Amino acid sequence: MRFWKMHGLGNDYIVIDNREEKISSKQVAELAKRLCERRFSVGADGLLLVSNSKVADVKMRIFNADGSEAEMCGNGIRCFAKYCYENNIVPKQEFAVETLSGIKHVWLTLDDKEVTTVKADMGAPNWDRSFLPMVGQGTCINENLNVNGEAYKVTCLSMGNPHCVIFVDKVDDFPVEQIGPKVENHKAFPKRTNVGFVQVLNRNELKVRVWERGCGETLACGTGTCAAVAAANKLGKVGNKITVHVLGGDLQVEVAKSLFLSGAAEKVFEGTLFKEV
Repeated sequence: MRFWKMHGLGNDYIVIDNREEKISSKQVAELAKRLCERRFSVGADGLLLVSNSKVADVKMRIFNADGSEAEMCGNGIRCFAKYCYENNIVPKQEFAVETLSGIKHVWLTLDDKEVTTVKADMGAPNWDRSFLPMVGQGTCINENLNVNGEAYKVTCLSMGNPHCVIFVDKVDDFPVEQIGPKVENHKAFPKRTNVGFVQVLNRNELKVRVWERGCGETLACGTGTCAAVAAANKLGKVGNKITVHVLGGDLQVEVAKSLFLSGAAEKVFEGTLFKEV
């Protein structure tokens, strides 16, 4: 079985065409854990499967490195779109992708026949706690969250998957590795959450680090980037066109009725999976 190793600003994925369902639903969680293990296997933040769809051009399934299935991934969908176009699965520069968080539209920029950047409609944020899910009712906008006796101001939302956004003064110096997993597994989030740590540079720029649910800190997180922008915009900290600096590079987000995420998608190498993997 052939695969591509890909990344979006260092957020890396193994992508496999599973339209013939060679990988069963019972196998995929364990396979994701084994393939994503760094040093001992291919190594990645997640596994993306190309599947058939009855409601869109193609379907994307996303599995984190711990085997859990994710609803949506902004960097992942850009890699996925490039894979589908360059393998002639969906030979169109604009198409629809079915995900667990709904149908997402992507627009591809080409250099000859190679996809260089992808713009994705990430949908509108949902602020209701029940959609994350999060304990309590209504919204959680700039409210206190007690983490080991210390209160953090948090803004929580769903970008098809759950996010908790915390604004900090200097994100480079913030102990993401210590606080991230504590917030991820906080009792307020029954299905855990992604955690974004955000520094506002000016009205048009943010610096973001993301602790991803099921992965740990990654070099980039598309939905986390969108969540950070949505929260900052909601609180009046930024405008509608934002450049976001993540560890792996820069992403652009436009705030309209939906959030539109633009950035690069790269193929690293191709490989073949054998049964003993």
